[in-house]
Amino acid sequence: AVDYALSWGIDAIEARVTELAEHLRTLLSNLDGVQVHDQGDRRCGIVTFTVDGVPAQQVQRQLSARSVNVSVSLVAYARLDLPARGLPDLVRASVHYYNTHDELNRLVESLPSAVPK
Repeated sequence: AVDYALSWGIDAIEARVTELAEHLRTLLSNLDGVQVHDQGDRRCGIVTFTVDGVPAQQVQRQLSARSVNVSVSLVAYARLDLPARGLPDLVRASVHYYNTHDELNRLVESLPSAVPK
């Protein structure tokens, strides 16, 4: 794994992760009932979002059933951020440089009640 990462180079990995994460944010933002909650001028490969009316844990279970791996950022573990913004638990997708656009599309297509705007 280290040799593979070194063959890419750190700068190329950063560029790839940034591009994939922004692509995922765009895909999610184009769905009715899905909100992306990432902030900052320079965002990383972690994409957080909610689906209206569907708890984050339920979204995670549904995606897992379709072999899409995400986790949940719990309010209890982000007490300085999520409550201040009035946010519930969030679905957290961690994009990696070896992910593909097809995998991101599969994540979006597997969301409950995901409807393109």
